Amino acid sequence: MRSLLWLGFLVLLVVAVTQGPLTNIRRPPKKINFTDFISEIEKQEIQKVVIDRGGKARGTERPPVGGEVQEFWVDLPPDPMSLAFVTQKLLGYDAGPNGWVKNPNRPPVPVDYPHPFFSETAQNIAFSVIIPVVALAVLWLLFLRQAQSTGNQALSFGRSRAKRLSDNVPKVTFDDVAGVEEAKHELQEIVEFLKNPKKFQALGAKIPRGVLLLGPPGCGKTLLARAIAGEAGVPFFHISGSDFVEMFVGVGASRVRDLFDTAKANKPSLIFIDEIDAVGRQRGAGLGGGHDEREQTLNQLLVEMDGFDPNAGVILIAATNRPDVLDPALLRPGRFDRRVVVDNPDINGRLKILE
Repeated sequence: MRSLLWLGFLVLLVVAVTQGPLTNIRRPPKKINFTDFISEIEKQEIQKVVIDRGGKARGTERPPVGGEVQEFWVDLPPDPMSLAFVTQKLLGYDAGPNGWVKNPNRPPVPVDYPHPFFSETAQNIAFSVIIPVVALAVLWLLFLRQAQSTGNQALSFGRSRAKRLSDNVPKVTFDDVAGVEEAKHELQEIVEFLKNPKKFQALGAKIPRGVLLLGPPGCGKTLLARAIAGEAGVPFFHISGSDFVEMFVGVGASRVRDLFDTAKANKPSLIFIDEIDAVGRQRGAGLGGGHDEREQTLNQLLVEMDGFDPNAGVILIAATNRPDVLDPALLRPGRFDRRVVVDNPDINGRLKILE
């Protein structure tokens, strides 16, 4: 965005320089009559001449010592004879009794016959019309691009903010988790299902749709979820419960839908919602009653958990240290029907952590 603003400022600066008073600093060209024009040619006072098709000649006079170059312009007679006379004079010829004779003491004056497109009138039109129009078009494209960028941000407002664990990040396995052996044993079933879901489906086994990790802060709930993803080698989407809730109505529910759609597209996969009590608090306890945004988000989460195919290969794991404030609908069978308590490690577990 900042680079676009600098580019727009540069375009305006170029227009200001080409159109502003800086272009008029030089001395304006003076008008001379046709007789003086011929006289200056014979005196070798003309430095350069440009003859336009509009019957006008313009050029520069030779500057005096220490002086400035003076531009001039002159109206040429419309008849062809006068134009031929001027041409011969500029080429260094003088009229003699038997015709034009080359004057060895007078070198020819450089003469240019520009293309009509590059005539003075065309140049004036270019500087006064075309350049400003091009500058405005460039600025319009810059603002249009910025508006599209803003529109894309607005359209992505309802998308999930869940981050997928990159393959470049070192994987965490159960070997990296110490002090919670009971929880690791209970979660091993989840790992086996993610590694070989067809085996469980063929046996008719039902894997839990949701696993709720309960325990005090800092006991390793998030690390356990990452270890499950590392052991199973499946896509791992992690998000905080507070990322769902916004002040705008419908945003949280839209993000929940987008999260589950993304997980289904990458199945088998694992969704981890940290601090789920931020969005899963019991309904009716908010300031807005049953109509606040948080409760709409929770309703959508309940629908997604109970609505997707149990064999879809998507498992939801959530963590909280306040299970008492969760809505009862979250804890019923079919949603978070598996609860794993992650306690603080005992003395043996602490020694393993230090090792």
